[in-house]
Amino acid sequence: MLKKLSLGIVAFLIFIILVGWCLPSDFKVVRTIRINAPANIVFDNIKDLRQWQNWGVWFKRDPNMQVAYAGPDAAVGMSSTWKSESQGNGEMEVIALEQDQRFIYTLTFPDMGMGSTGELTLRDKDGETVVIWHDYGDVGGNPLLHYVAFFMDRMIGEDLQMGLENLKVISEAEFLRL
Repeated sequence: MLKKLSLGIVAFLIFIILVGWCLPSDFKVVRTIRINAPANIVFDNIKDLRQWQNWGVWFKRDPNMQVAYAGPDAAVGMSSTWKSESQGNGEMEVIALEQDQRFIYTLTFPDMGMGSTGELTLRDKDGETVVIWHDYGDVGGNPLLHYVAFFMDRMIGEDLQMGLENLKVISEAEFLRL
């Protein structure tokens, strides 16, 4: 009986690994929102990583998160690092900016050995600003991480959408104050 159970467990593990090899290693998550405010107001809330604490969902989930900033403010090279028991530890660096149009960053989770690239693209559409948030990456050759890539949209998609909704509220309120 014990031998059959052991063989069953080994067969199941081999199956899990084989399926993992068949899953893609890359992922892409995309969310979009329309904001009734000009792109310059929206972009000001995006380009400065310190402002992300006002609209990013991860900061709201852990008010005790320890965050540090380095590099030039609201410019290429600005970075943030954080430590959080509930949200994990990570690093983010701004790698490209196109004023009022595009913000690109790298995101690294050293404890997990994973990372991604993110882009927030702004487009004017009928007097509103359409913000498209892309997060994409590749988890490498580990077949178990291929499962993470496969489920990434379900894992972070809602967080990106909630962040965009928070960004909308803040940006529209700023626009109304003008």
